[in-house]
Amino acid sequence: MLDDTAAPAPLRDPLDLAQAWTQEGRGVALATVIDTWGSAPRPVGSHLVIDADGNFEGSVSGGCVEGSVVAEALEVIASGAPRALEFGVADETAWQVGLSCGGRIRIYVEPLTPEPLTHEPRGPLG
Repeated sequence: MLDDTAAPAPLRDPLDLAQAWTQEGRGVALATVIDTWGSAPRPVGSHLVIDADGNFEGSVSGGCVEGSVVAEALEVIASGAPRALEFGVADETAWQVGLSCGGRIRIYVEPLTPEPLTHEPRGPLG
């Protein structure tokens, strides 16, 4: 019997999850909406975090292009090289991946590493 009273699993913040996954030593990429034009499904600053096994959390398009972004993110994790992606209704690719809202979105996908960034002081001003 299906339990209709069970609460849905709480959504996790993609940035918190990205930090946790990198601390676990997983290969991780972060996709961020960096620009939108017209009708866009998610606002600038929306995030999708992806690990090397294809697990993901968050959203950059409400489901329209997540599959393509995950595939690109796996390549970013493997290569270590970030890339910018663009999806728009005028592009044939947009229809293939389901972005039919009439707008365009630009997404930056970057690899994350578990090593903390360090800053070496270079002089009296740091």
